[in-house]
Amino acid sequence: MSGQFSGILKGNLPPTDKFLYMESYGCQMNFSDSEIVASVMADLGYGVTEELEQADVVMINTCSIRENAEQKVRARLQHFRAMKRHKPTMIIGVLGCMAERLKNKLLEQEQLVDLVVGPDAYKDLPGLLEQVQGGQQAVNVLLSREETYAEIAPVRLGSNGVTAFVTIMRGCDNMCSFCVVPFTRGRERSRDPHSIYQECRELWAQGYKEVTLLGQNVDSYRWQAPAGETKGEESPTFLFADLLAYIASISPDLRVRFSTSHPKDITDEVLHTMARHDNLCKNIHLPVQSGSSKVLTRMNRTYDRPWYLERVEAIRRILPDCAITTDIIVGFCGETEEDHRETLSLMKLVRFDSAYMFAYSERPGTLAARKYPDDVPEEIKKRRLAEVMALQDQHSVERNQEEECKVHSVLIEGKSKRSDQDWCGRNSRNKMVVFPGKDVELARDFIGAKDLSPGSYVDVTVHRSTKATLMGQVVEFDAVQA
Repeated sequence: MSGQFSGILKGNLPPTDKFLYMESYGCQMNFSDSEIVASVMADLGYGVTEELEQADVVMINTCSIRENAEQKVRARLQHFRAMKRHKPTMIIGVLGCMAERLKNKLLEQEQLVDLVVGPDAYKDLPGLLEQVQGGQQAVNVLLSREETYAEIAPVRLGSNGVTAFVTIMRGCDNMCSFCVVPFTRGRERSRDPHSIYQECRELWAQGYKEVTLLGQNVDSYRWQAPAGETKGEESPTFLFADLLAYIASISPDLRVRFSTSHPKDITDEVLHTMARHDNLCKNIHLPVQSGSSKVLTRMNRTYDRPWYLERVEAIRRILPDCAITTDIIVGFCGETEEDHRETLSLMKLVRFDSAYMFAYSERPGTLAARKYPDDVPEEIKKRRLAEVMALQDQHSVERNQEEECKVHSVLIEGKSKRSDQDWCGRNSRNKMVVFPGKDVELARDFIGAKDLSPGSYVDVTVHRSTKATLMGQVVEFDAVQA
Protein backbone atom coordinates (compact mmCIF):
# COMPACT_ATOMS: atom_id res chain seq x y z
CA MET A 1 0.00 0.00 0.00
CA SER A 2 1.35 3.38 -0.97
CA GLY A 3 1.50 6.81 0.61
CA GLN A 4 3.25 6.93 3.98
CA PHE A 5 1.82 9.32 6.55
CA SER A 6 1.13 9.52 10.27
CA GLY A 7 -1.44 11.15 12.47
CA ILE A 8 -3.36 11.17 15.72
CA LEU A 9 -6.87 9.79 15.37
CA LYS A 10 -9.76 11.83 16.65
CA GLY A 11 -13.38 10.96 17.17
CA ASN A 12 -16.65 11.92 18.83
CA LEU A 13 -17.84 8.97 20.88
CA PRO A 14 -20.36 8.86 23.77
CA PRO A 15 -19.20 10.22 27.16
CA THR A 16 -17.14 7.75 29.14
CA ASP A 17 -14.68 7.55 32.00
CA LYS A 18 -12.30 5.26 30.07
CA PHE A 19 -10.18 6.67 27.29
CA LEU A 20 -8.22 5.35 24.34
CA TYR A 21 -5.43 7.34 22.69
CA MET A 22 -4.29 6.15 19.26
CA GLU A 23 -1.59 7.06 16.80
CA SER A 24 -1.33 5.49 13.35
CA TYR A 25 1.65 5.34 11.03
CA GLY A 26 2.02 4.08 7.50
CA CYS A 27 -0.52 3.48 4.78
CA GLN A 28 -4.24 4.14 4.43
CA MET A 29 -4.90 0.52 5.38
CA ASN A 30 -3.45 1.17 8.84
CA PHE A 31 -5.78 4.13 9.37
CA SER A 32 -8.71 2.01 8.26
CA ASP A 33 -7.65 -0.72 10.70
CA SER A 34 -7.47 1.84 13.50
CA GLU A 35 -11.12 2.67 12.90
CA ILE A 36 -11.94 -1.01 13.37
CA VAL A 37 -9.95 -1.07 16.62
CA ALA A 38 -11.78 2.05 17.85
CA SER A 39 -15.09 0.27 17.19
CA VAL A 40 -14.01 -2.78 19.20
CA MET A 41 -12.82 -0.54 22.02
CA ALA A 42 -16.05 1.50 21.94
CA ASP A 43 -17.95 -1.71 22.64
CA LEU A 44 -15.77 -2.03 25.76
CA GLY A 45 -16.76 1.46 26.86
CA TYR A 46 -13.68 3.38 25.74
CA GLY A 47 -13.95 6.83 24.27
CA VAL A 48 -11.22 8.40 22.16
CA THR A 49 -9.10 11.20 23.54
CA GLU A 50 -6.65 13.57 21.89
CA GLU A 51 -4.89 14.10 25.23
CA LEU A 52 -2.24 11.49 25.90
CA GLU A 53 -2.25 12.30 29.63
CA GLN A 54 -5.94 11.38 29.82
CA ALA A 55 -5.52 7.93 28.28
CA ASP A 56 -6.07 4.65 30.08
CA VAL A 57 -5.01 2.70 26.99
CA VAL A 58 -2.43 3.94 24.47
CA MET A 59 -2.20 2.13 21.15
CA ILE A 60 0.09 2.77 18.25
CA ASN A 61 -0.71 1.26 14.85
CA THR A 62 2.59 0.57 13.18
CA CYS A 63 4.26 0.18 9.81
CA SER A 64 7.27 -1.97 8.87
CA ILE A 65 7.64 -0.92 5.24
CA ARG A 66 10.75 1.18 5.89
CA GLU A 67 13.29 1.35 8.67
CA ASN A 68 12.67 5.00 9.50
CA ALA A 69 8.99 4.21 10.20
CA GLU A 70 10.04 1.66 12.81
CA GLN A 71 12.49 4.13 14.35
CA LYS A 72 9.70 6.70 14.77
CA VAL A 73 7.46 4.13 16.41
CA ARG A 74 10.18 2.99 18.79
CA ALA A 75 10.84 6.59 19.85
CA ARG A 76 7.15 7.09 20.59
CA LEU A 77 6.99 3.86 22.60
CA GLN A 78 9.92 4.99 24.72
CA HIS A 79 8.06 8.24 25.39
CA PHE A 80 4.91 6.35 26.39
CA ARG A 81 6.93 4.06 28.65
CA ALA A 82 8.44 7.06 30.43
CA MET A 83 4.93 8.43 31.03
CA LYS A 84 3.81 5.10 32.44
CA ARG A 85 6.24 5.50 35.33
CA HIS A 86 3.91 8.24 36.57
CA LYS A 87 0.72 6.37 35.62
CA PRO A 88 1.39 2.65 36.23
CA THR A 89 -2.15 1.57 35.27
CA MET A 90 -1.81 2.89 31.73
CA ILE A 91 -1.74 0.09 29.13
CA ILE A 92 0.57 0.44 26.12
CA GLY A 93 -0.22 -1.58 23.03
CA VAL A 94 1.30 -2.04 19.59
CA LEU A 95 -0.89 -2.96 16.63
CA GLY A 96 -0.31 -3.81 13.00
CA CYS A 97 2.66 -4.84 10.91
CA MET A 98 5.49 -3.96 13.30
CA ALA A 99 3.66 -5.77 16.09
CA GLU A 100 3.77 -9.05 14.21
CA ARG A 101 7.40 -8.70 13.14
CA LEU A 102 8.94 -7.52 16.44
CA LYS A 103 6.63 -9.01 19.05
CA ASN A 104 9.32 -10.74 21.15
CA LYS A 105 11.69 -7.80 21.05
CA LEU A 106 9.02 -5.28 22.07
CA LEU A 107 7.60 -7.44 24.85
CA GLU A 108 10.57 -9.26 26.34
CA GLN A 109 13.87 -7.66 25.35
CA GLU A 110 12.97 -3.98 25.40
CA GLN A 111 9.84 -4.28 27.58
CA LEU A 112 8.30 -1.26 25.88
CA VAL A 113 4.73 -2.55 25.67
CA ASP A 114 2.11 -4.55 27.54
CA LEU A 115 0.10 -5.67 24.57
CA VAL A 116 0.94 -6.80 21.01
CA VAL A 117 -1.87 -7.36 18.49
CA GLY A 118 -1.47 -8.33 14.85
CA PRO A 119 -3.70 -7.12 11.99
CA ASP A 120 -5.98 -10.18 12.12
CA ALA A 121 -6.51 -10.29 15.90
CA TYR A 122 -8.39 -7.08 16.72
CA LYS A 123 -11.54 -8.98 17.73
CA ASP A 124 -9.45 -10.59 20.46
CA LEU A 125 -8.76 -7.24 22.15
CA PRO A 126 -11.29 -7.73 25.00
CA GLY A 127 -9.58 -10.90 26.19
CA LEU A 128 -6.07 -9.50 25.67
CA LEU A 129 -6.86 -6.37 27.67
CA GLU A 130 -8.24 -8.55 30.45
CA GLN A 131 -4.95 -10.44 30.56
CA VAL A 132 -2.96 -7.21 30.86
CA GLN A 133 -5.27 -5.87 33.57
CA GLY A 134 -4.62 -9.14 35.41
CA GLY A 135 -0.90 -8.43 35.44
CA GLN A 136 0.22 -10.38 32.38
CA GLN A 137 1.61 -9.36 29.04
CA ALA A 138 -0.66 -10.30 26.14
CA VAL A 139 0.02 -11.12 22.51
CA ASN A 140 -1.91 -12.38 19.49
CA VAL A 141 -0.27 -12.03 16.10
CA LEU A 142 -1.80 -15.08 14.44
CA LEU A 143 -2.63 -14.49 10.79
CA SER A 144 -5.95 -15.57 9.35
CA ARG A 145 -7.05 -16.81 5.94
CA GLU A 146 -10.62 -15.71 6.59
CA GLU A 147 -10.78 -12.56 8.74
CA THR A 148 -12.10 -9.48 6.90
CA TYR A 149 -13.89 -7.62 9.76
CA ALA A 150 -16.89 -7.34 7.43
CA GLU A 151 -19.38 -7.29 10.31
CA ILE A 152 -17.65 -4.49 12.26
CA ALA A 153 -18.85 -0.94 11.62
CA PRO A 154 -15.72 1.26 11.82
CA VAL A 155 -15.73 4.35 14.00
CA ARG A 156 -14.91 7.20 11.59
CA LEU A 157 -12.04 8.85 13.43
CA GLY A 158 -10.39 12.06 12.30
CA SER A 159 -13.02 12.26 9.56
CA ASN A 160 -13.97 15.40 7.68
CA GLY A 161 -17.44 13.92 7.18
CA VAL A 162 -16.93 13.95 3.42
CA THR A 163 -14.48 11.16 2.57
CA ALA A 164 -14.04 7.70 4.09
CA PHE A 165 -11.94 4.55 3.65
CA VAL A 166 -13.60 1.18 3.07
CA THR A 167 -11.45 -1.95 3.19
CA ILE A 168 -12.47 -4.49 0.53
CA MET A 169 -9.77 -7.12 1.06
CA ARG A 170 -6.90 -7.99 3.35
CA GLY A 171 -3.48 -9.56 2.93
CA CYS A 172 -1.31 -9.98 -0.14
CA ASP A 173 -0.27 -12.94 -2.28
CA ASN A 174 2.40 -11.02 -4.19
CA MET A 175 5.81 -11.96 -2.88
CA CYS A 176 7.75 -8.86 -3.91
CA SER A 177 11.25 -9.51 -2.68
CA PHE A 178 11.58 -6.14 -0.89
CA CYS A 179 8.24 -6.24 0.95
CA VAL A 180 7.20 -7.50 4.41
CA VAL A 181 3.44 -7.20 3.88
CA PRO A 182 2.77 -10.88 2.98
CA PHE A 183 4.50 -11.87 6.23
CA THR A 184 2.77 -9.27 8.42
CA ARG A 185 -0.72 -9.27 6.87
CA GLY A 186 -1.04 -12.81 5.54
CA ARG A 187 -2.71 -14.22 2.46
CA GLU A 188 -5.25 -12.41 0.31
CA ARG A 189 -8.91 -12.75 1.16
CA SER A 190 -11.72 -10.66 -0.27
CA ARG A 191 -14.69 -9.30 1.62
CA ASP A 192 -18.30 -10.08 0.76
CA PRO A 193 -19.33 -7.46 -1.86
CA HIS A 194 -22.75 -7.02 -0.27
CA SER A 195 -21.20 -5.97 3.05
CA ILE A 196 -19.00 -3.49 1.16
CA TYR A 197 -22.05 -2.14 -0.66
CA GLN A 198 -23.96 -1.82 2.61
CA GLU A 199 -21.11 0.04 4.32
CA CYS A 200 -20.78 2.45 1.39
CA ARG A 201 -24.55 2.99 1.23
CA GLU A 202 -24.65 3.78 4.95
CA LEU A 203 -21.79 6.26 4.50
CA TRP A 204 -23.77 7.92 1.70
CA ALA A 205 -26.85 8.09 3.94
CA GLN A 206 -24.72 9.74 6.64
CA GLY A 207 -23.65 12.50 4.23
CA TYR A 208 -20.31 11.16 2.98
CA LYS A 209 -19.70 11.97 -0.67
CA GLU A 210 -16.57 9.92 -1.42
CA VAL A 211 -15.30 6.46 -0.54
CA THR A 212 -11.87 4.98 -1.20
CA LEU A 213 -11.85 1.21 -1.60
CA LEU A 214 -8.69 -0.18 0.00
CA GLY A 215 -6.62 -3.30 -0.54
CA GLN A 216 -2.97 -4.22 -0.90
CA ASN A 217 -3.84 -5.16 -4.49
CA VAL A 218 -7.44 -4.23 -5.28
CA ASP A 219 -7.28 -5.62 -8.82
CA SER A 220 -6.98 -9.16 -7.46
CA TYR A 221 -10.27 -8.78 -5.56
CA ARG A 222 -12.24 -11.99 -6.06
CA TRP A 223 -15.24 -13.18 -4.10
CA GLN A 224 -17.36 -16.24 -4.67
CA ALA A 225 -20.56 -16.97 -2.80
CA PRO A 226 -20.29 -20.01 -0.53
CA ALA A 227 -21.88 -23.18 -1.86
CA GLY A 228 -25.58 -23.37 -1.14
CA GLU A 229 -26.20 -19.62 -1.06
CA THR A 230 -27.19 -19.43 -4.73
CA LYS A 231 -29.57 -21.47 -6.86
CA GLY A 232 -27.37 -21.96 -9.92
CA GLU A 233 -24.98 -24.83 -10.47
CA GLU A 234 -22.07 -22.46 -10.00
CA SER A 235 -21.81 -19.66 -7.46
CA PRO A 236 -21.36 -16.23 -9.06
CA THR A 237 -17.89 -14.71 -8.85
CA PHE A 238 -17.41 -11.01 -8.15
CA LEU A 239 -14.27 -9.50 -9.64
CA PHE A 240 -12.98 -5.99 -9.06
CA ALA A 241 -14.67 -4.52 -12.14
CA ASP A 242 -17.98 -5.97 -10.87
CA LEU A 243 -17.44 -4.44 -7.44
CA LEU A 244 -16.66 -1.01 -8.91
CA ALA A 245 -19.88 -1.00 -10.92
CA TYR A 246 -21.83 -2.23 -7.88
CA ILE A 247 -20.58 0.55 -5.60
CA ALA A 248 -20.93 3.19 -8.33
CA SER A 249 -24.63 2.31 -8.55
CA ILE A 250 -25.33 3.63 -5.04
CA SER A 251 -25.56 7.20 -6.34
CA PRO A 252 -24.05 9.13 -9.26
CA ASP A 253 -23.05 11.76 -6.69
CA LEU A 254 -21.01 9.34 -4.59
CA ARG A 255 -17.42 9.44 -5.79
CA VAL A 256 -15.52 6.17 -5.68
CA ARG A 257 -11.73 5.86 -5.57
CA PHE A 258 -9.50 2.84 -5.00
CA SER A 259 -5.95 1.99 -4.01
CA THR A 260 -3.66 0.23 -4.79
CA SER A 261 -3.47 -1.36 -8.25
CA HIS A 262 -0.84 -3.88 -9.31
CA PRO A 263 0.43 -3.64 -12.91
CA LYS A 264 0.18 -7.40 -13.42
CA ASP A 265 -3.54 -7.47 -12.54
CA ILE A 266 -5.20 -4.26 -13.74
CA THR A 267 -7.49 -5.26 -16.60
CA ASP A 268 -9.10 -3.50 -19.54
CA GLU A 269 -12.47 -4.43 -18.01
CA VAL A 270 -11.64 -2.33 -14.93
CA LEU A 271 -10.68 0.57 -17.21
CA HIS A 272 -13.85 0.26 -19.31
CA THR A 273 -15.93 0.14 -16.12
CA MET A 274 -14.29 3.35 -14.98
CA ALA A 275 -15.05 4.91 -18.36
CA ARG A 276 -18.75 3.97 -18.10
CA HIS A 277 -19.29 5.57 -14.69
CA ASP A 278 -18.56 9.27 -14.20
CA ASN A 279 -18.44 8.85 -10.43
CA LEU A 280 -15.57 6.33 -10.62
CA CYS A 281 -12.71 8.79 -10.17
CA LYS A 282 -10.20 9.05 -12.97
CA ASN A 283 -7.05 8.41 -10.97
CA ILE A 284 -5.02 5.20 -10.83
CA HIS A 285 -2.10 4.56 -8.51
CA LEU A 286 0.06 2.08 -10.42
CA PRO A 287 3.37 1.40 -8.63
CA VAL A 288 6.20 0.73 -11.08
CA GLN A 289 9.07 0.56 -8.52
CA SER A 290 11.75 0.49 -11.27
CA GLY A 291 12.04 1.14 -14.99
CA SER A 292 14.53 -1.69 -15.45
CA SER A 293 13.25 -5.16 -16.33
CA LYS A 294 16.33 -6.67 -14.67
CA VAL A 295 15.60 -4.91 -11.40
CA LEU A 296 11.90 -5.78 -11.64
CA THR A 297 12.88 -9.45 -11.94
CA ARG A 298 15.00 -9.24 -8.78
CA MET A 299 12.10 -7.45 -7.10
CA ASN A 300 9.83 -10.35 -8.15
CA ARG A 301 7.26 -7.91 -9.49
CA THR A 302 6.11 -10.47 -12.11
CA TYR A 303 5.96 -7.92 -14.94
CA ASP A 304 8.61 -6.20 -17.02
CA ARG A 305 9.09 -2.73 -18.48
CA PRO A 306 7.18 -3.43 -21.74
CA TRP A 307 4.22 -4.87 -19.80
CA TYR A 308 4.03 -1.80 -17.57
CA LEU A 309 4.20 0.59 -20.51
CA GLU A 310 1.46 -1.39 -22.30
CA ARG A 311 -0.79 -1.01 -19.25
CA VAL A 312 -0.10 2.74 -19.22
CA GLU A 313 -0.96 2.88 -22.92
CA ALA A 314 -4.26 1.10 -22.21
CA ILE A 315 -5.10 3.61 -19.48
CA ARG A 316 -4.33 6.54 -21.78
CA ARG A 317 -6.39 4.98 -24.59
CA ILE A 318 -9.48 4.01 -22.58
CA LEU A 319 -9.32 6.84 -20.01
CA PRO A 320 -7.61 9.79 -21.73
CA ASP A 321 -8.16 12.12 -18.77
CA CYS A 322 -6.97 9.68 -16.09
CA ALA A 323 -4.18 10.75 -13.75
CA ILE A 324 -1.51 8.12 -13.11
CA THR A 325 0.58 8.12 -9.94
CA THR A 326 3.23 5.65 -8.87
CA ASP A 327 5.82 4.37 -6.39
CA ILE A 328 9.53 4.28 -7.20
CA ILE A 329 12.34 2.61 -5.26
CA VAL A 330 15.91 3.62 -6.08
CA GLY A 331 19.08 1.77 -5.12
CA PHE A 332 17.58 -1.72 -4.96
CA CYS A 333 20.03 -4.61 -4.73
CA GLY A 334 22.29 -4.75 -7.77
CA GLU A 335 20.86 -1.61 -9.40
CA THR A 336 23.38 -0.22 -11.88
CA GLU A 337 23.64 3.22 -13.42
CA GLU A 338 22.04 1.81 -16.56
CA ASP A 339 19.14 0.47 -14.49
CA HIS A 340 18.76 3.89 -12.91
CA ARG A 341 18.74 5.59 -16.31
CA GLU A 342 16.00 3.19 -17.41
CA THR A 343 13.88 4.35 -14.49
CA LEU A 344 14.43 7.97 -15.51
CA SER A 345 13.58 7.17 -19.13
CA LEU A 346 10.37 5.36 -18.14
CA MET A 347 9.38 8.39 -16.06
CA LYS A 348 9.89 10.59 -19.12
CA LEU A 349 7.71 8.29 -21.23
CA VAL A 350 4.84 8.12 -18.72
CA ARG A 351 5.08 11.58 -17.09
CA PHE A 352 3.42 10.61 -13.82
CA ASP A 353 1.17 13.14 -12.14
CA SER A 354 2.88 12.46 -8.82
CA ALA A 355 4.94 9.75 -7.14
CA TYR A 356 6.06 8.36 -3.82
CA MET A 357 9.81 7.98 -4.11
CA PHE A 358 12.16 6.18 -1.72
CA ALA A 359 15.66 4.83 -1.39
CA TYR A 360 15.70 1.07 -0.84
CA SER A 361 15.60 0.05 2.82
CA GLU A 362 16.36 -3.60 3.51
CA ARG A 363 13.70 -5.26 5.66
CA PRO A 364 14.64 -8.33 7.71
CA GLY A 365 12.89 -11.53 6.71
CA THR A 366 12.21 -10.56 3.12
CA LEU A 367 13.44 -12.52 0.12
CA ALA A 368 15.75 -9.65 -0.83
CA ALA A 369 17.35 -9.65 2.62
CA ARG A 370 18.00 -13.39 2.34
CA LYS A 371 19.07 -13.55 -1.28
CA TYR A 372 20.57 -10.23 -2.42
CA PRO A 373 23.26 -8.05 -0.86
CA ASP A 374 22.24 -4.45 -0.21
CA ASP A 375 25.19 -3.36 -2.34
CA VAL A 376 24.31 0.17 -3.53
CA PRO A 377 26.17 2.67 -1.33
CA GLU A 378 24.04 5.15 0.58
CA GLU A 379 25.56 8.18 -1.13
CA ILE A 380 24.64 6.71 -4.53
CA LYS A 381 21.11 5.96 -3.32
CA LYS A 382 20.76 9.56 -2.17
CA ARG A 383 22.03 10.94 -5.48
CA ARG A 384 19.73 8.71 -7.53
CA LEU A 385 16.77 9.57 -5.32
CA ALA A 386 17.49 13.27 -5.76
CA GLU A 387 17.54 12.82 -9.54
CA VAL A 388 14.26 10.92 -9.53
CA MET A 389 12.62 13.50 -7.28
CA ALA A 390 13.83 16.42 -9.41
CA LEU A 391 12.47 14.82 -12.57
CA GLN A 392 9.14 14.05 -10.91
CA ASP A 393 8.89 17.63 -9.65
CA GLN A 394 9.28 18.78 -13.23
CA HIS A 395 6.60 16.38 -14.46
CA SER A 396 4.22 17.29 -11.63
CA VAL A 397 4.53 20.97 -12.53
CA GLU A 398 3.95 20.25 -16.21
CA ARG A 399 1.00 17.93 -15.61
CA ASN A 400 -0.68 20.49 -13.36
CA GLN A 401 -0.05 23.29 -15.85
CA GLU A 402 -2.07 21.22 -18.33
CA GLU A 403 -5.04 21.59 -15.94
CA GLU A 404 -5.01 25.38 -16.16
CA CYS A 405 -7.82 27.22 -17.99
CA LYS A 406 -10.08 24.19 -17.50
CA VAL A 407 -13.20 23.86 -15.36
CA HIS A 408 -12.98 21.20 -12.65
CA SER A 409 -15.75 19.66 -10.59
CA VAL A 410 -14.42 19.87 -7.04
CA LEU A 411 -15.75 18.07 -3.97
CA ILE A 412 -15.20 20.50 -1.12
CA GLU A 413 -13.43 18.93 1.86
CA GLY A 414 -13.08 22.03 4.03
CA LYS A 415 -11.00 25.12 4.63
CA SER A 416 -7.52 25.28 3.13
CA LYS A 417 -4.69 24.39 5.52
CA ARG A 418 -2.80 27.51 4.48
CA SER A 419 -5.63 30.01 4.90
CA ASP A 420 -9.08 29.87 6.48
CA GLN A 421 -10.13 32.41 3.84
CA ASP A 422 -9.90 29.69 1.18
CA TRP A 423 -11.78 26.47 0.53
CA CYS A 424 -10.18 23.32 -0.83
CA GLY A 425 -11.21 20.01 -2.32
CA ARG A 426 -10.21 17.44 -4.91
CA ASN A 427 -11.18 16.87 -8.49
CA SER A 428 -11.80 13.46 -10.04
CA ARG A 429 -8.07 13.14 -10.79
CA ASN A 430 -7.33 13.44 -7.04
CA LYS A 431 -5.68 16.83 -7.40
CA MET A 432 -6.12 19.37 -4.65
CA VAL A 433 -7.92 22.51 -5.81
CA VAL A 434 -7.94 25.73 -3.75
CA PHE A 435 -10.26 28.68 -4.34
CA PRO A 436 -11.26 31.83 -2.39
CA GLY A 437 -14.20 31.50 -0.04
CA LYS A 438 -15.26 35.04 -0.90
CA ASP A 439 -16.09 33.85 -4.43
CA VAL A 440 -19.08 31.94 -3.08
CA GLU A 441 -20.40 34.90 -1.12
CA LEU A 442 -20.04 37.33 -4.02
CA ALA A 443 -21.58 34.91 -6.50
CA ARG A 444 -24.52 34.33 -4.17
CA ASP A 445 -25.12 38.06 -3.80
CA PHE A 446 -25.11 38.68 -7.56
CA ILE A 447 -26.74 35.61 -9.09
CA GLY A 448 -28.24 33.70 -6.17
CA ALA A 449 -25.66 30.94 -6.11
CA LYS A 450 -26.13 28.47 -3.27
CA ASP A 451 -23.89 28.62 -0.26
CA LEU A 452 -21.25 25.93 -0.23
CA SER A 453 -19.93 23.74 2.56
CA PRO A 454 -17.87 20.55 2.95
CA GLY A 455 -19.54 17.83 0.92
CA SER A 456 -20.77 20.21 -1.78
CA TYR A 457 -19.66 20.04 -5.39
CA VAL A 458 -18.48 23.25 -7.05
CA ASP A 459 -17.14 24.05 -10.51
CA VAL A 460 -13.80 25.85 -10.36
CA THR A 461 -11.84 27.38 -13.21
CA VAL A 462 -8.13 26.76 -12.59
CA HIS A 463 -5.96 29.80 -13.33
CA ARG A 464 -2.59 28.75 -11.91
CA SER A 465 -0.86 25.79 -10.33
CA THR A 466 2.13 24.47 -8.42
CA LYS A 467 3.54 20.95 -8.46
CA ALA A 468 1.03 19.92 -5.79
CA THR A 469 -1.97 22.26 -6.04
CA LEU A 470 -4.38 23.80 -8.52
CA MET A 471 -5.71 27.29 -7.75
CA GLY A 472 -8.70 28.99 -9.28
CA GLN A 473 -12.08 30.66 -8.88
CA VAL A 474 -15.65 29.47 -8.63
CA VAL A 475 -17.24 29.45 -12.09
CA GLU A 476 -20.23 31.49 -10.86
CA PHE A 477 -17.88 34.22 -9.71
CA ASP A 478 -16.11 34.15 -13.06
CA ALA A 479 -19.51 34.78 -14.64
CA VAL A 480 -20.15 37.69 -12.28
CA GLN A 481 -16.79 39.24 -13.12
CA ALA A 482 -17.49 38.87 -16.85
